Amino acid sequence: MISRRSLLVSGAALATLTVAARSSPQRVSLSGTMEQGSLIVGRTEPGAQVHFDDRPLHVSPEGLFACGLEWNRTSVAQISVQYSDATSETHEIAPIIRTYEVQRVTGLPPNTVTPPPEALERIHREGERIAEAREKDSDSVWFADPFDWPAPGIMSGVFGSQRIDNGRPMAPHMGVDMANTEGTPIRAPANATVSISDDYYLDGGFTLLDHGHGVSTCYLHQSRRLVKVGDVVQRGQVIGLMGMTGRATGPHLHWAMNWFQVKLDPSRSTRTPTPPKA
Repeated sequence: MISRRSLLVSGAALATLTVAARSSPQRVSLSGTMEQGSLIVGRTEPGAQVHFDDRPLHVSPEGLFACGLEWNRTSVAQISVQYSDATSETHEIAPIIRTYEVQRVTGLPPNTVTPPPEALERIHREGERIAEAREKDSDSVWFADPFDWPAPGIMSGVFGSQRIDNGRPMAPHMGVDMANTEGTPIRAPANATVSISDDYYLDGGFTLLDHGHGVSTCYLHQSRRLVKVGDVVQRGQVIGLMGMTGRATGPHLHWAMNWFQVKLDPSRSTRTPTPPKA
């Protein structure tokens, strides 16, 4: 089971997390669990310039920004802020190390575990399209509020677990699975713009939502997709129905989060640590 997070994203009134000595605590605040695979939401003064390690971040007119810690990151991350009055400060974040599970899954369609040669080009093309959509750096700040769980169900898969599919070692599981009956509504966990809505070989019915500043979430194995590219969806809006399309053994939703290409654990950015009961 996923342990209760040490700190929830606190929305508009972002809770200040002490990550390093600060000369002026009121000038920047950071929230998130600070674990491997967690989204970090920051607020600082309008007009400030922010870097995550050496990467410049998109800072909204209100002073909001986002960044994320890789699922396996062990090195200290650095957030540096340069203010309009020429002063600056730096915060160091030592990622909290997580222990990931090993999960064995059997009964998967063999052609999704070992795809035939004629399917590999399609899989590669679909992966490139997803990667391209995740590079979007829109002005929206919908990422700043805590996320809702998109569907009720039993948590049947956790983020970061080493997957053994049909006896074959696979890449770590970069999402959270919620199992429920086919047709269970899937709801947007926060406001978003639809970047992808399509049917993919491995992912089945697939939707990718853009929440702004490189933060995106995706929804796999849907039986029906109810939104189209370019739609602006509201928190709680039904975007699709749970299914078992693609690489799946039963009806469930695979829910994933990214900051650009950095894979994150969406369960670390929700209001509660576990999904609502089915």
